[in-house]
Amino acid sequence: MRTIDITTTQNVTIQYELADLKDRFFAWLIDVVVWVVFIILLLILFYSFSTSDRVETYFLYIVVIPVILFYTLISEILLDGQTLGKKALKLRVVKLNGRQPSLSDYLFRWAFRGLDIYFSLGALAAVLVSSSQRAQRMGDVVSNTVVVRIIPQLSFQLADIMRINTMENYVPKYPEVKRFSEDDMLLVKQTIERARRYPNEAHRKAVQLMVQKLTDQMGTELPKSDYLGFLRTLVSDYIVLTR
Repeated sequence: MRTIDITTTQNVTIQYELADLKDRFFAWLIDVVVWVVFIILLLILFYSFSTSDRVETYFLYIVVIPVILFYTLISEILLDGQTLGKKALKLRVVKLNGRQPSLSDYLFRWAFRGLDIYFSLGALAAVLVSSSQRAQRMGDVVSNTVVVRIIPQLSFQLADIMRINTMENYVPKYPEVKRFSEDDMLLVKQTIERARRYPNEAHRKAVQLMVQKLTDQMGTELPKSDYLGFLRTLVSDYIVLTR
């Protein structure tokens, strides 16, 4: 799984999993289904209220072409870098410099869809996403963006499971951890990894805030020190209690 580190404007480095060709294809496929359903519903309405014998022509120019051309652009602007397909698959467009994508970034991505997808029947986009280091099509390169997974696809690593399986007498210290979801604990694991890889003040504060939030939700006492050790214990407890 290819990953990328993006440093935000607050100087916090976040590791994302890059969306691969399969992810982006299925997101596009969901969007196509949305187009089709939307167009069919509007076509029914057109036939219900129009008496013109040229309803198909009007419908083509008023609805079909605008939907196909502008759906992605409008969706990414309104949904913060997502279309409905991306949203369903937990994907999002982000800037490589950590800033929020601007209107011009979305415009560049949209403008190059003609070359990347429509004129080449998707071949150029497929080749570029599959072969480039950052899984970028031409529109991504020009706008300095990438498509990432908001929620990592990978679950707990096999090493975590094997480590817990060898602890025959392991007794979970915080049974309250069961109230959290796997996505919550994946976020905890990512926070631990980032704090280990980037031992700066921003990540130390992130760890402290996470520990504070978790202890508040579990109703347990805040550890006096070794916050990372506390988080590692929570991950171990969660695996034991939910495996």
